[in-house]
Order: sequence, then C-alpha cells, then structure tokens
Amino acid sequence: MTADTNHTTEQATFGAGCFWGVEAAFRQIQGVTATAVGFMGGRVDNPTYEDVCYRDTGHAEVVEVEFDPARVSYEALLDVFWENHDPTTLNRQGPDIGEQYRSAIFYHSPEQQRAAEQSKEALTREGRYRRPIVTEITPAAPFYRAEEYHQQYLEKRGLATCHI
Repeated sequence: MTADTNHTTEQATFGAGCFWGVEAAFRQIQGVTATAVGFMGGRVDNPTYEDVCYRDTGHAEVVEVEFDPARVSYEALLDVFWENHDPTTLNRQGPDIGEQYRSAIFYHSPEQQRAAEQSKEALTREGRYRRPIVTEITPAAPFYRAEEYHQQYLEKRGLATCHI
C-alpha cells in the first residue's frame, strides 16, 4: 500500500476492547493514513459482528491501522494502544465481556513483534499496572472488515470517544 508516491505505508493491528473508541484514538494520530475496524484471530472465515458477539468464533475486535513510518513510528502507535485500554483484564474492557474484547497486538513483521514484546516488557518492569499484563502478541491473521456501519462509528455520530 502507498499513501502517495513518496511514502510507503505499513499496517498495524490492535485489539483493545470495543473497536469504536480504539479506532477514534488512532485516527487522531498524525501519520495514520487510514483505519478500519474488523475482526482477527478467530476460527471462522468472514464472520459478521453478530457472529463474533454471539457465537464462539474466537475473533477479537480489532483496528487495522495504516500508517506512514516516516511520520509516526510503530512504537508511538504502541503507546496509543497501551494508553487507551486496560491490558490487565482478560477478555474484558469496562462493561464489555467476552473473548472478542481481549487485549491483543497482531504483528505484521519481526520488527513489530520485537517492538511489541519490548514495550510490554518495559511496562511490566516499570510496574505501571498493579496486575499482570495479559495482552497477547501474535502474528497477524486474516483481517475481516466489519460491516460499514461500524467504520468510523463515533465520528459519524459526532463523538470523539466512548469513555465508560
């Protein structure tokens, strides 16, 4: 993918609970060229939102982030990820409970894997959280784009965040 003829873009994929607020957070970052919400890491091809919420598909709600590494680093995106959810709650974010709300980093390259693992280790060493970080760090799997009404959901409704 290319944003223009001078810059090559990269992808990053994060699961941090309900994808509406996570997408809104990433869309505010300079250097992020596009976002899409969807599902990753499950056992069913082409799941719908209803499948993921009400059936045992194993998918996480994720945000796929396209970014220009000349303008924003993957490490900076990791900071946004950590700051916008609680990585110590297993399969839960606020009132949202279920495997689809798990904390997950799906890496697209060995460099992303290394950066994700190092950032998780650094946060653990710093003692930033009182409980252990349960974020999974796994290879990116097929991304299934959610239905169109989920894309930029908060922006379409004039909202910037969906704080609980």
